[in-house]
Amino acid sequence: MAKTAAERRTARKRKQQHRSQRRSGDAAARSDTRALIGQLVTAGAWPADDRQLDRIVAELASLAPDAEAAGQVTDLLLSVLGRMWELGWQPVDAVHVVRREGPARVTRLAVAVLARHAAVTEAATRAPEEWIAQLSALGVTADPHAKVVARWRETEGLDAATAWRDVLRLVGRWGEVPELTSLGPPPSRWGRSAPRRHATRAGQADPRMLARIRALLAKAESTEFPEEAEALTTKAQELMTRYAVDATLLDAADGASLADSVRPRRVHVDNPYADAKAQLLDVVGDANGVRVIWQGRWGMATAVGLPVDLDLTELLFTSLLVQATRAMGDTGRAGGRRTRSPSFRRSFLLSYALRIGERLADARGQAEREAEERVGTSLVPVLTARSEAVDDVVSDLFPELTTVERRILNAQGWHAGRLAADDADLRSGREQVTG
Repeated sequence: MAKTAAERRTARKRKQQHRSQRRSGDAAARSDTRALIGQLVTAGAWPADDRQLDRIVAELASLAPDAEAAGQVTDLLLSVLGRMWELGWQPVDAVHVVRREGPARVTRLAVAVLARHAAVTEAATRAPEEWIAQLSALGVTADPHAKVVARWRETEGLDAATAWRDVLRLVGRWGEVPELTSLGPPPSRWGRSAPRRHATRAGQADPRMLARIRALLAKAESTEFPEEAEALTTKAQELMTRYAVDATLLDAADGASLADSVRPRRVHVDNPYADAKAQLLDVVGDANGVRVIWQGRWGMATAVGLPVDLDLTELLFTSLLVQATRAMGDTGRAGGRRTRSPSFRRSFLLSYALRIGERLADARGQAEREAEERVGTSLVPVLTARSEAVDDVVSDLFPELTTVERRILNAQGWHAGRLAADDADLRSGREQVTG
């Protein structure tokens, strides 16, 4: 039987109402799912035990087999990353704390999230120069794709459960970090374009000189011929010493402000035996007029000093660490199982560091005396002013500091480390003159 126009209008209205109700129900269901995923991720990032983690992973894998949930997980990771920036963290810090613990694929996920963040924040045109340099060092390029986690899972060939475990591991690691000393503005305070480079300040190192020194050290550490290494490190030493003396006297003559030039810089120390390696960094920094504050849980230190002293401290620390690692390996191969134990190696590195500190102190005194004879003036007032400027900044940044004493647990490792330190080539760093 034919319907009247009024009946047809009523039928159409009922259908529209039904479709609207279904859409509303679907939206509510999606909202509930998103909320549930968010709650599960929070609980799974810091689970009470392994059984709870297993249950959460299974439920997440069922709700979102791609570990992405329509972009929700990528957005969540970007949000956690944003919190880190506000706490003073920077790109290399964010990757370092992930790399030192957990599978390499989680580090690759962290880098992928950084790439997405670089695109969202337009870092290439808005970020400070130091930030862009860090992204470049990490191999990060802006990623326009929104679903980072899904693409990462496909690339790694992971099943849903494994992918979710890695996501939870990353959220947990990034979500528990403490506040750090700020080294620059976070993305929330970037302008529409990158800030202009400041004019050269006191204590700045010449990039060209550093590049020459770095190239010499790289060749010295890679060669298998001792004579060649000796010649290369000697040349590097000559460049460092000459440049350091000239920079010290030039800053003093110009009346440059030391207080405004002292800077904090983060130095990352990898496992294993990070605390013993940090001891080596500390003695090298002390010999160069740099104060080192160690944050062991995160495997990083904040070094405070003038830029040139920070640059040269990092160069010498890296070179000595290469030498220490090589000497420890040689001792382990020659001495059997006991010389390969963790206690031996940790004691080896601690002893090595302390002996290096003694040698550097002697070298610094000798270099200062020779420099004074060459330039015909005392460096003591200049060195004292530089030291006081650094101490003032440290007091402002870290009002409550404690000194850490490290126990030696293996006498054999201690003795071997001291012998290796006596053999170490200190000429791969500068002879100390800037204090």
